[in-house]
Amino acid sequence: MAKKSSKKQHETGAREAHANKGGARRAGGTPATVALTAAGVDYTVHAYEHDPAHPSYGEEAAEAMGVSPDRVFKTLVADVDGALTVAVVPVSGTLDLKALAAAVGGKRAAMADPALAERTTGYVRGGISPLGQRKKLRTVLDDSADAHPTICVSAGRRGLEVEVAPEDLRKLTDAVLAPIGRG
Repeated sequence: MAKKSSKKQHETGAREAHANKGGARRAGGTPATVALTAAGVDYTVHAYEHDPAHPSYGEEAAEAMGVSPDRVFKTLVADVDGALTVAVVPVSGTLDLKALAAAVGGKRAAMADPALAERTTGYVRGGISPLGQRKKLRTVLDDSADAHPTICVSAGRRGLEVEVAPEDLRKLTDAVLAPIGRG
């Protein structure tokens, strides 16, 4: 398994970056990294020291990794007409709930109760990944993801991100691609 680390990552506080080319499960993997490995998808794990006092998990991740916030996507869980739905949008913007509802053929969307989102996905708030969730939820990926060769999403815990091609993320989550983010 290839390990790579850059000076920039060390300068920004990242502890490690691991590359995987569909190899064996790594010790300490999360359900998200296990799902990526099982699918044989190329991805890179970025770990950094999480600061609980930081006002934004996504912006913290972008800063720590030295990556544009437009390439770091947050995973939000919403209730669309009574069904939990995952929205994956850039941390540099916000979720358009009306657009999310429209993307899945719904009428009304609201943010899900955080405790329900945690129980359903199996992840804690700030570390919810669109991958490897306890219960597979319908997923919508903001169409801005296609502007990048890779994007970063939570790997399933605070301080851990996976960098993956948007097409691979879409396939693994059966995501709909739609303009659900506002810049």
